[in-house]
Amino acid sequence: MLKATVYVTIKQSVLDVQGTAVQGALHSMGFDEVEKVRIGKYMELELNTDDVAAAEERVKAMCEKSLANTVIEDYRYELHQTEVKR
Repeated sequence: MLKATVYVTIKQSVLDVQGTAVQGALHSMGFDEVEKVRIGKYMELELNTDDVAAAEERVKAMCEKSLANTVIEDYRYELHQTEVKR
């Protein structure tokens, strides 16, 4: 069994309105050292396969088709072998 960890973030060229709002909130709370905030998504997918090449192909397809809006977001993923729960 494999576990995919997927990270989706707004592209650097796109204004991150949520990040700007969080930065402003942190500044208003006295955390003035925060220079920039970028907001993203984190996902864990458990895959019922041990075939790393096939899993990479499928996770990439999931990201391209559903998990990320590739017009405004970048994504990356990591695959990890997991123990089978019995």
